[in-house]
Amino acid sequence: MEVLYGIHPVEEAVRSGGRPLDHVRFARDRRDARLEAVLDLCRKAGVKCSPASKDELTRLAKTEMHQGIVAQVRERKFLAIEDLLAAPPRNGEHYFFLALDGVEDPHNLGALLRTADGAGVDGILLPERRSAPLTAVVAKSSAGASEYVRIARVTNLVRALERLKEANVWVVGLDERGTPDYSDHDFKTHTALVLGREGAGLHDLVKRTCDHLLRIPMAGSVSSLNVSVAGAVVMFEAVRQRAGAPVQVAKPSKPRKGLGS
Repeated sequence: MEVLYGIHPVEEAVRSGGRPLDHVRFARDRRDARLEAVLDLCRKAGVKCSPASKDELTRLAKTEMHQGIVAQVRERKFLAIEDLLAAPPRNGEHYFFLALDGVEDPHNLGALLRTADGAGVDGILLPERRSAPLTAVVAKSSAGASEYVRIARVTNLVRALERLKEANVWVVGLDERGTPDYSDHDFKTHTALVLGREGAGLHDLVKRTCDHLLRIPMAGSVSSLNVSVAGAVVMFEAVRQRAGAPVQVAKPSKPRKGLGS
C-alpha cells in the first residue's frame, strides 16, 4: 500500500479510477465544504472512510501538510515503452512524450507531472535509478495530476530513447548551450522532450542520444531556469505550435482550475 494525502491528490485518485483506494482517514475535528465533498465522493465510490485525530493523520502522512485527509492506495502499475506507443496520440496525430533524466526533487517532479497533464503529454519516461520516486509528496505537488499521466519506468533511459527513435519519434533535449532557441524548433512531429537534472542538466550519453539540443534564451543575470519551469515553457510552446492543426480535445469531467490553484 502507498499513502496519499491532501484534498487534490485524494480527490483525483478517486476520480481517475486508476488504482483502488483501500481506506481513507479524515480529521474528526475538521469540517469544511471541500473536505466533505471529497469524503462524499469516496463514500459513493465504496471507499471506507473513518475519522482520526490530527496526530494520527500526521503520523500516517509523515507531514502536517495533509489537509485533514490521508488515503491508503494500491501501488501504481507502471507501463512499458511499448504501452506508450500502442495508444493513439491524445491530441492530434503526433505523439508528445516527456523524458526525465535524473530529476530528483519530488516537488519538481510533481510540478512537471502537473504541467505534462495540462499540456496533453502522451507519456512520461522515468528512469528506475537517479530519479525521485512517486511518493505522496510528488502527488501533492502535482495537485493530483500524477493519477492521470501515463508513466513508463525504464531501466536504461538511453535505450528507451533509442526505442522511441526507432518509432520515428524525434528526441529533443533542453540544454543551456544548445541551439536553436526552443521557439524556433518545429514541434509538429512525433517528439520526446528530455529534461535533465537540477543544476547539472542532461547526462553526457543522454545528450549525445538527442537529435536536437534546444535552449531557452535568458535576458537576465542567471543562465537557466528551474527544471520544472523550463519544462513548462517548452511543453506549452509545443502546445501552441500544435494548436494550428486539428486537435481532439476531451471534455473535462469537472471544471479545471488554472494557474496558481
